[in-house]
Amino acid sequence: MVKKITRFLFKAFLWFLGISVFFVIIFKFLPVPFTPLMPVRAMEQRADGKEVHFSHDWVPLEDISQNLQKAVIASEDDTFLDHNGFDFQALKKAYKNNSKGKKLKGGSTISQQTAKNVFLWQGRSYFRKALEAYFTVLIEIFWGKERIMEVYLNSIEMGDGVYGAEAAAQHWYGKSCKSLTKTEAAGIAAILPNPRKFKASNSSSYINNRKTKIVRRMRYVGDLDY
Repeated sequence: MVKKITRFLFKAFLWFLGISVFFVIIFKFLPVPFTPLMPVRAMEQRADGKEVHFSHDWVPLEDISQNLQKAVIASEDDTFLDHNGFDFQALKKAYKNNSKGKKLKGGSTISQQTAKNVFLWQGRSYFRKALEAYFTVLIEIFWGKERIMEVYLNSIEMGDGVYGAEAAAQHWYGKSCKSLTKTEAAGIAAILPNPRKFKASNSSSYINNRKTKIVRRMRYVGDLDY
């Protein structure tokens, strides 16, 4: 009985490895059509009695303003171009803050956020975090930084029912994401911690202050040499 269970678990593990690597390789070349979060948000909208709104337009990275690319690096992960998927200093700081009961920034890199958004569900369990680490390693190996940034900016939630840079630029500013100014890009980056609560345009004083800080930090990002 024990041998059968062990054999089954081993086969299941091999199937998981094969399927996960397969999809990571597929999404290296093909646009990600949807993420697990998208249907969840749609169901939440319906449960709240709202009209179900969904906007997601995939665009290649060269059609996304470098201002937005720099803004999310400055705001979310200033070591993105240098790390191998994990910022251990940020994780250590987040752990210390958590131990003190402080509100966390998170400590997750853009690579980790991309792995979570594309392949996993929302949550904070150790099991999900372990899977997140696994997929983070895979996308760092198979995709590289340029593709990770492209998928990230095309997949993340940037408003209520708004996903990706092009949909966000149209929703917040009525323009293409290719022509976003530094301030507009900073506005989108500023709301990423809670894009359903905050507004990138006609923003609160809190978000306006975040915009100013992000624009200032964007100066230090430098050239995006992926």
